Amino acid sequence: MQHKIYDFIGIGIGPFNLGLAALSQPLAGVNSLFLDMQSSFNWHPGMLLEQATMQTSFIADLVTLADPTHPCSFLNYAKQSGRIYAFYIKEDFFLLREEYNRYCQWVARQLNNLRFNQCVQQLHYDAERQCYVLGCLSTRTGEVQQYLARKLVLGTGTKPQLPACCEGMPVLHSGQYLSQKPALQRKQRLAVIGSGQSAAEIYLDLLRDAGRLGYRVDWITRSPRFFPLEYTKLTLEMTSPDYIDYFHALPEGVRDPLLASQKGLYKGINRSTINTIFDELYRQGLDGTPPSTLLTNTELLDIGYHPQARQFTLHLRHHETGSANTARYDEVVIASGYAYQEPAFLQGIQPLIQRDAQGRFAVQRNYSIDHSGKSLFVQNAELHTHGLAAPDLTMACYRNSVILRELLGYAPYPIEERVSFQTFGLPHTQQQELTWA
Repeated sequence: MQHKIYDFIGIGIGPFNLGLAALSQPLAGVNSLFLDMQSSFNWHPGMLLEQATMQTSFIADLVTLADPTHPCSFLNYAKQSGRIYAFYIKEDFFLLREEYNRYCQWVARQLNNLRFNQCVQQLHYDAERQCYVLGCLSTRTGEVQQYLARKLVLGTGTKPQLPACCEGMPVLHSGQYLSQKPALQRKQRLAVIGSGQSAAEIYLDLLRDAGRLGYRVDWITRSPRFFPLEYTKLTLEMTSPDYIDYFHALPEGVRDPLLASQKGLYKGINRSTINTIFDELYRQGLDGTPPSTLLTNTELLDIGYHPQARQFTLHLRHHETGSANTARYDEVVIASGYAYQEPAFLQGIQPLIQRDAQGRFAVQRNYSIDHSGKSLFVQNAELHTHGLAAPDLTMACYRNSVILRELLGYAPYPIEERVSFQTFGLPHTQQQELTWA
């Protein structure tokens, strides 16, 4: 039986909680623990394509923006790996995705506050001892273990999301792509459905081999066009503490439609990927029409599967013309992204959790969701309250610095409060008048 009460426990070890674990470990007198049901750290292995890169700078690693001197920085990893000069000569801010995954795995090996193979099955709050009680099952040995903590940080991550019409269908989600790629490429007609970076990367990866292996691959998106990720500098200021302050203070009825209109700011495609796709189509066009069609403004209304023929029928509608049609494919890859899904173990503490009018977490500005605002915190479950910075790796160190301040009662890492040149919203007081020369 576990009697030690940790200062806090993080549940889930993705990049966000891994960064929190790294920032927590050097702090004197702080007892932290992080649990995950997986056997080791592995970040979206199904999308670790050879040439795929991150969409954030290497500076936005797990620790640097909180503490540039931290030993778990990417630059220290590059140095310890004997690759820092090669990385310097490469002159590219954007890491290969596989490289980022290996960096995170290296960090995980440096830390002693991580426990893998631990599946949290039960959770309740012990009022007498004033702590959370976690009942865990070892996914390796089957042993039941109990952990106690004064405070919790939920970092269980997002889950694959499929359109409603695809539920129960044998389609592939983009997260399964690499493991299924050999089987995909033995088929004749393939469809990739989605509008973001994952869809673009999978389409390009399949397109490169289409002529050689003799299959056709089409890309279908309901988006009006293939939107590039907005990466101009003033737009990047929208992933800042300043914009989080502004967005969080907006009424719920304003935040939701505003967030829907901002998808192109955080779900777009790298310009380099878009250009590479065009160049590949151009190259293949030298020998005739490429074995591919790109369809925009086209929504998947329904999907059918014929087991005997092992074939899918897609029912499609074009938004602008209103026309409808069907198309048959041997395999369908759905790149519809991920969404937050509450873990089942939260049922044991439901009365402690604040909710909004739609039943979602009512996440406070300090990332807490409990009524006291002091003991239960979330990572990447606050898109609806904190805006597009929530899933952005660039803001991970900032959020972790804020959470650590709330967990410990002091700020072990300096927290920038004002970083943007622009002002979001008008001044709040009459004394702060705007003047024009």
